[in-house]
Amino acid sequence: MSANTDRYEIAVARYFEAWNAAEPEELAKAVAAAWTTDGSYTDPLAEVGGHEQIAAVIAAAHEQFPGFAFRPAGAVDGHHDTARFSWELVNESDGSAPVAGFDVITLDADGRIRSVLGFLDRVPAGA
Repeated sequence: MSANTDRYEIAVARYFEAWNAAEPEELAKAVAAAWTTDGSYTDPLAEVGGHEQIAAVIAAAHEQFPGFAFRPAGAVDGHHDTARFSWELVNESDGSAPVAGFDVITLDADGRIRSVLGFLDRVPAGA
């Protein structure tokens, strides 16, 4: 694995740490570690910027899907300052994954996320 590949893997690992942080203090720290201060997150349901708004989107997902965790699905693929990866939202009690998506992230020189463009590939009926 090259140093460049490590950079993408580390950024994505931090991203999942943030999405899986349950406590507000843990979430705030994880978002600050993963994103630049002016970082953004955009998907079909949200368009936010800054650590507080990103943390609020993540907290809302936890409220909507209690007992679920975000998991990577497949490898991280990256070049230059950009990486892409797939993910699933997994029910920790039965292993089902009603939500799945695909994200593209842009990194700064330090490997922190400047922007996330998220796509939803699978959503539950009625969601």
